[in-house]
Amino acid sequence: MASTTLDPAEIAKFGALAAEWWNPKGPFGALHRLNPVRLQFIRDTVTRHFGTKGVRPLTGLSVLDLGCGGGLVSAPLARMGGAVTGVDAAPEAIGAARAYAEGASLDIDFQNTSAEALVEAGAQFDLVTALEIVEHVADVHLFLAAAEALVKPGGLLILSTINRTPKARALAIVGAERILQWAPEGAHEYDKLVKPDEIRAGAACIRWNEPVGITYQPLGAGWALSSDTDVNYMMAGAKP
Repeated sequence: MASTTLDPAEIAKFGALAAEWWNPKGPFGALHRLNPVRLQFIRDTVTRHFGTKGVRPLTGLSVLDLGCGGGLVSAPLARMGGAVTGVDAAPEAIGAARAYAEGASLDIDFQNTSAEALVEAGAQFDLVTALEIVEHVADVHLFLAAAEALVKPGGLLILSTINRTPKARALAIVGAERILQWAPEGAHEYDKLVKPDEIRAGAACIRWNEPVGITYQPLGAGWALSSDTDVNYMMAGAKP
């Protein structure tokens, strides 16, 4: 088992694309299109759990965005009122995130570090998000244990990823990467995809809700939450 969550090949792969993070028609275009659904899931989960309301439901909450990349999720979480820390292992991604936040006048603490380093520093947050990152780390169990440790008692952990199923191989890798070119070819390795039960086992202290699927609706309807978790899914859970 690796003693770190950091995968140098994955870091280099996404670091090389850092200048494209905020280009909605570039290699991260699929994440731009996914973002409204992911953010609505986060907003709804937070308001139910913490009882917050209004357009800034994260006001008063400390938020950690693990694997933040160029800040596609960190920025809207800050706009929702959260005191956001964004963490990524690729320094180029952190540079892109800081540049965007400065231009948008957003106060976000972006750090080029790892989840386990934050644990060693004793950091904890009300809300921890880890979106499209567990399939890119060197050690999933170590990453999930670190993510769990970074949640304050009573706080929330929210993840999104791709299921390890034949359907996901066909649609998310062959279809999305090689045919539709929604993501850079080679962005995902099938063997590194993570099943919901593996997330539950890796962060066993979290009281997980059932996973919620994200599926692509044809005829221009875009992405929507669904009961189909065979490809993309999100999971949320509270720490007792």
